[in-house]
Amino acid sequence: MNSTMATGGGGVSGGATEFLQISLNHRHDPKENQCSSVLVKHIKAPVHVVWSLVRSFDQPQKYKPFVSRCVTKGDIGIGCVREVDVRSGLPATTGTERLELLDDNEHILGIKILGGDHKLKNYSSVVTVHPEIIDGRAGTMVIESFVVDVPEGNTKDETCYFVEALIQCNLKSLSSVCERMAAQDGT
Repeated sequence: MNSTMATGGGGVSGGATEFLQISLNHRHDPKENQCSSVLVKHIKAPVHVVWSLVRSFDQPQKYKPFVSRCVTKGDIGIGCVREVDVRSGLPATTGTERLELLDDNEHILGIKILGGDHKLKNYSSVVTVHPEIIDGRAGTMVIESFVVDVPEGNTKDETCYFVEALIQCNLKSLSSVCERMAAQDGT
């Protein structure tokens, strides 16, 4: 099993709250040909602001810089499928994803990639959002974990590094957007 946990800053994390949340909601059981990882980002914005973007399954482009367009099929709820177009610069142009878990009370979102012109086979992820205090103000800890097949010709380390880089970029963008929204709202 190739499993790592990195914080938004790139260092290894060991906080008790992070460990508890990861053990509760981010347990993947990677097979021999898969890799898995957990990333944590601390955002200086209240949880309601962060969750409003994370839960927007129909509008990931609000904070995911590599998504240029998203079209959903059906009502937004568990089982809903979205087709995303990916901006140039990545080794893909499209993806099909299904909403696997959406819990507005516990702030948990889970997705599974069903297809697309990329190498992320059997990819699934879980994102959880947790309130915390940062510098004496309302903040949010975002935890994202994933499991994915290692493509033929790649190593587990290469695959995890690539997916982690994408997630870190998304989390950095999420942080920027949410912190800007919180500053505009005065929260």
